[in-house]
Amino acid sequence: MSLTEYTVAEPNEGPYGVTVVDGAVWTTLVHSGVVARLSRSSEQAPARFDLDAPGSRPSVIVPGPDGGVWFTRNGDDHVGRIDAAGNISAVAAIGAPYGLCAGPDDALWCTLMNTDQLARITVDGDVTTYPIGTSGGFPAMITAADELWFTLNQSNAIGRMTTGGSVTTYPLPTAAAGPVGISAGPDAVWFVEIIGGQAGRITADGTIEEFPLPEGSKPHAVVATDDGGCWITLWGASALAQLDANGNLITQVPLGDGSEPHGLAVDVDGSVWTALETGTLAHFQRTPV
Repeated sequence: MSLTEYTVAEPNEGPYGVTVVDGAVWTTLVHSGVVARLSRSSEQAPARFDLDAPGSRPSVIVPGPDGGVWFTRNGDDHVGRIDAAGNISAVAAIGAPYGLCAGPDDALWCTLMNTDQLARITVDGDVTTYPIGTSGGFPAMITAADELWFTLNQSNAIGRMTTGGSVTTYPLPTAAAGPVGISAGPDAVWFVEIIGGQAGRITADGTIEEFPLPEGSKPHAVVATDDGGCWITLWGASALAQLDANGNLITQVPLGDGSEPHGLAVDVDGSVWTALETGTLAHFQRTPV
């Protein structure tokens, strides 16, 4: 196994979200209003895209259905986009957008933390909002399967919304678990509980299972994998963790004390990227047999 770190920012800039698009790794620098791009195929320094909005707090970043990368600007109520030529644009999305995903309808969907809504944003920038049916739920991360699934951090539940806005809510078995990250897999949706210290999975019929993680780990982000398992960032333990389809912990990768991993992406070759608060992107690869 190998772990390589690439410096993409000053430590106080806070790499946060991460995604991989066409051979490049993108990350948001939440404390400086910058998005950075690291090329995997060259020794070039990371490219920086200054949003000219220091308080914008770029957070979650994902590939868009239009070939650009899209990201939430949690600090100034916008969703941003950078196209293949490096052009930056933004559309308004009221209510502190945070979680973001490409939906099953070729639009972007994001959570609006402060207004108990989801927003649908077309690639042309048209915005429609839908209530989540819960007051003070604090919707956090969002993922897409046939429908939209999202965590309700303060309501201790998982939400599910059709593209037409119909909502179902599934309370979690563990009280005050604080769900954050969520990711749709081939046969279930994985999520993590930052306060409860657990991973969970929910199937299409609403069945929920929870799996304890190492004490004090504070899981933050999760990415489901094609084999039915998932990778998780353990923010409190400064580590990566891999679970199999049955919720067994099969790999734990230490990242260094105080590294505080946030965003997470699984590359096309199965390797894993995560954004560290120390100003780096960590890349974990298994040594070929």
